[in-house]
This record gives sequence, structure tokens and C-alpha cells, in this order.
Amino acid sequence: MVDTKRLDELARRLAEAVPPAVRGLGDEMEKNFRSVLSATFSRLDLVTREEFELQQALLVRTREKLDTLVSRLAELELELGAAAPPKRRKRAKDDD
Repeated sequence: MVDTKRLDELARRLAEAVPPAVRGLGDEMEKNFRSVLSATFSRLDLVTREEFELQQALLVRTREKLDTLVSRLAELELELGAAAPPKRRKRAKDDD
């Protein structure tokens, strides 16, 4: 799911952002940040960039196919309408 290298980098940045007076705990804080971040990201329903791009490409292809089918259906409906015999109109009865 989440790239551990990026998670480590984010934890390191958070640890560096801590005020200098508290930095003495450096490694311990970085481990805690990493643990909290890892737990938080695991609860989220995240996908990798690769999975996202794959699904996006699939959606684009599906949309193109759908558009093609909609166009073809419209053409067939026009052909069917042109080939159908004209509808008969009902005659009004004369009461004479």
C-alpha cells in the first residue's frame, strides 16, 4: 500500500520539525511518528499511484467503448426508423 521509503522520509521530516529542546528524543520520536503514520495509513483505504493510473486508463477505455456503442445505437435507431413503414392514422368516423 504505502511506500515504506516515503513513510520513513515523512517520519524523519516530522522528527526534524520538532523544537530543538525536544529533539534529544530524536530516534524514539521518529519511531513513534513512523508507527503512528503506518497505523493511520493502514486504516485508510488507499491505493498506489500505479493502481490508480491503471484504473483511470481502464475507465477511459470503458468510456470510449460506451460512447462508440451509444453512437452505433443512434445510427441503428435511425436506420430502423427509415426502414419502418409509415404509421397509419386512424380515420375519424363520419356520423352522416
